[in-house]
Amino acid sequence: MNTLDINQIKEYLPHRYPLLLVDRVLDYELDKSITAIKNVTINEEFFNGHFPHKPVMPGVLMIEALAQTAALLSFMSKGVKPDSNSIVYFVGIDNARFKRPVGPGDQLRMEVQLMRAARGIYKYKARGVVDGETAVEAELMCTMRSAVDASQPAGE
Repeated sequence: MNTLDINQIKEYLPHRYPLLLVDRVLDYELDKSITAIKNVTINEEFFNGHFPHKPVMPGVLMIEALAQTAALLSFMSKGVKPDSNSIVYFVGIDNARFKRPVGPGDQLRMEVQLMRAARGIYKYKARGVVDGETAVEAELMCTMRSAVDASQPAGE
């Protein structure tokens, strides 16, 4: 099994607290798939407002956790670690569905498979599972760019 701990994950993802949403990689196969986890705790900043009386992880953050997992696979498959001039941009979401709430004490298991890679765009099938039940699923698209190129307006 190929695993990554939090320190290794931080070598590939530029995100930091409170937006680093991948705690551990359980397994991966380069250019194919990755499985990771997010341990959801009551200490998450977003639970202060979403919702204090019934804490629920926002759907957009579940999608972000899946996108970060996909970005990890992208960087590792290309054999590069990001520097101050590289970034993976999230460029699309298709068929997103939320099937069950995720709350404190849950472990979100993120399963991401590469569907295709063409012209620098990667498309992934992604699913988040809690206790064997699908919580979220979507098709995600991302691209790797240099931060300098990404700051230029389109067409220039």
